[in-house]
Amino acid sequence: MVRPESRWLFSSYREPLATRDSVKCRRLIESPWYQERWGDRFQLAGDQNQKNRFENSATGYRVVVPMSSGTGERGDYVICDDPHSVDQAESDAERRAAVEWWNGSMSTRLNDFSTGHKVVIQQRLHEDDLTGDLLAKGGYELLCLPAEFEPERRCSTSIGWTDPREEFGQLLWPEKVTKADLESLKVTLGSYRFSGQYQQRPSPAGGGMLKKYWWKYWQPKGVNLGPVMIKLPDGKVEQRMPVTLPDRFDIVVQSWDMSFKDTKHADFVAGLVLGAVGADRFVLDTEHARMDLPETLMAVRRMSARWPNAQMKLVEDKANGPAVIQSLRHEIGGFVEVKPEGGKVSRDAAAAPLLESGNWYLPHPRLFEWVASFIAELGAFPSGAFDDWVDAWSQAAKRLMYVQPKKQHQSYTSRTFRPAKRPG
Repeated sequence: MVRPESRWLFSSYREPLATRDSVKCRRLIESPWYQERWGDRFQLAGDQNQKNRFENSATGYRVVVPMSSGTGERGDYVICDDPHSVDQAESDAERRAAVEWWNGSMSTRLNDFSTGHKVVIQQRLHEDDLTGDLLAKGGYELLCLPAEFEPERRCSTSIGWTDPREEFGQLLWPEKVTKADLESLKVTLGSYRFSGQYQQRPSPAGGGMLKKYWWKYWQPKGVNLGPVMIKLPDGKVEQRMPVTLPDRFDIVVQSWDMSFKDTKHADFVAGLVLGAVGADRFVLDTEHARMDLPETLMAVRRMSARWPNAQMKLVEDKANGPAVIQSLRHEIGGFVEVKPEGGKVSRDAAAAPLLESGNWYLPHPRLFEWVASFIAELGAFPSGAFDDWVDAWSQAAKRLMYVQPKKQHQSYTSRTFRPAKRPG
């Protein structure tokens, strides 16, 4: 149905891009092909026919709205094509600015909220980009078309459309972008940018710097929890058997990443207990929640009570870390202030080889429900919404690199591990 009276607002992170598309639309309307078919319905207005704004004889219009300014315009269709550039998506401030602009300005410009339409078109470059924010809040429908088909992410919409592809890796538009083209782009762009721009996910399916399928798993002595099903990058599934948790460790440590404040948008406090024996490293326990300073103190006390042999407690020298050490130093021993060297990416790059070599073990997922979230957060780094577990793990991983095997090992704990309840 043709609605020449409809009014459209268009934006992009760069105004010239929105102007470019506006010019293309105007040229299409003025083309002989279009005029032969619909020229009797309306004509473009002669007194308002510019690149950034053109109107028609039925009072409809298309207007370019800069993201750098507010707007007094209203429309029946409010559209943003690429709210972030690739570089902007890497900046917390730039991402937040785009999210605030859309939520606080552009999305409010509908003529009629009951019949109007809001559309965001973009590459998925970060979990906290505009699309990520809108999906978290709800009220939007997702149309996701990865260049290479992933069956578990098959997209279906409320109007009855479903991605018709069936085979893993099947191409979206092979006549336009071939398999060879995509393989070349994977090399040129790297795994993160290819994943965001062509697969519509903020991080690669198998994880980015810290691959999800690199982890191995442990289970308590005398317990048989069965294999862990691991999805590999080629779509195949591997059954990975857990090892038995050692009776002794060369060293057991706590590692903490503290937050600045306790709000619904604040980072989490993340505490880990990790054990090392020989070349192998085991993640044993965690405290992970949004906490204020008193709650953080209680979390450290709980962890220390559960793991009295974790004598070294690594705490990053930022946020609430110094306050926690000052408050507990004379109550609980073993605090070591860690001053980060280099950026987060470089720290995790240094820790990644031991994980890749197969020397890091997590609890069997049936033991603790947090294991899946832990893997997801580390796999999404550095494009994930949170990196608290990442920071706690990487600072401990760096310290444990230099642990030498001992003849006298530490007993890990007298704690009893029980499988977590299955969902449902």
